[in-house]
Amino acid sequence: MAYDESPTARALMALELISAVPGITAERLGDKLGVTERAARRYVGILREAGLPVVSVRGPYGGYRLGRGVRTPPLMFTTAEALGLVMAVLDGHHDIADPTHPVGSAIGKITRVLPESVARTVEAVRRVTSAAPDRSAARPDTDITTALVQACVAGRRVRLGYLTRPDREREMLVDPWAVVVRHAKWYLLCWSHTVDARRVLRVDRVASVDVLEESFEPPAIDPVSTVEEHLGEGWTYAVEALFDGPLDRVARCLPRHVGRLEETEDGRTRLVGSTDSPDSYAEWLALSPVPFRVTAGDEVREAVAQLGRRLLAAGADAGVPQPRREAGRVS
Repeated sequence: MAYDESPTARALMALELISAVPGITAERLGDKLGVTERAARRYVGILREAGLPVVSVRGPYGGYRLGRGVRTPPLMFTTAEALGLVMAVLDGHHDIADPTHPVGSAIGKITRVLPESVARTVEAVRRVTSAAPDRSAARPDTDITTALVQACVAGRRVRLGYLTRPDREREMLVDPWAVVVRHAKWYLLCWSHTVDARRVLRVDRVASVDVLEESFEPPAIDPVSTVEEHLGEGWTYAVEALFDGPLDRVARCLPRHVGRLEETEDGRTRLVGSTDSPDSYAEWLALSPVPFRVTAGDEVREAVAQLGRRLLAAGADAGVPQPRREAGRVS
């Protein structure tokens, strides 16, 4: 990546790199700046002459770092970095053109401190680009999300007001383990003392947060995997399905939220899950190229049968005689 050729610009970039990567060597600093190691040392000298406490540490883990008492370096972005930030915001389908929205306001502040050449490009993208609305997205309240994240980091118990329905709020006492964003939805992975069980809550349904003095130790788990596994538990209709293939192949075809996969003694794969929507669940099962049959759950079994009949009808040729049903079999 090429930076401004002026010594001042390169010295400032050196300051940013030393601040962002404490212990950076002169060789690596030169690579990042696109100059020789000797030139990199010269830029470090310029910083020291300006009164900035750039110290060097010898040894295999040594390099340049900023000493104590240094002021925060100027906020600097390359065009690629600035556009990457704006595009990431657009990917989240936020309205960055609205200056009253927290995200739009933040992008506006960043744009105002960018160099003019970078700011022009960012403003052009911001002005003419629109993100397609994600109708499944559910954006939670910013203050509530911040409070939950801070409680997770601090390991503090919280009392929640949780909307089980739009007109019904339930008080819950939980240990917040992690906040997970999955497919434009925000989830709180927690231990609920109210029901004495692990729970995954929708952050957009949290109406209030009261952070308490009690602390807790979160378990050593992968939050994303745990949330995905939990999304297949506790729904109205239980279901089991048996796939005629190994677990690793089935796992590649099905999203984790459909349920838990188990390897059987004969090398096949059992799926154990639940759902509130048998029709949608049948469609997820149909994504797998591995043959399967529903072994438990009448609602999902019937939904799979209906889906199969719809697909047969959709693929039928009007000029070809349809297969006859005899004694419950298709001939």
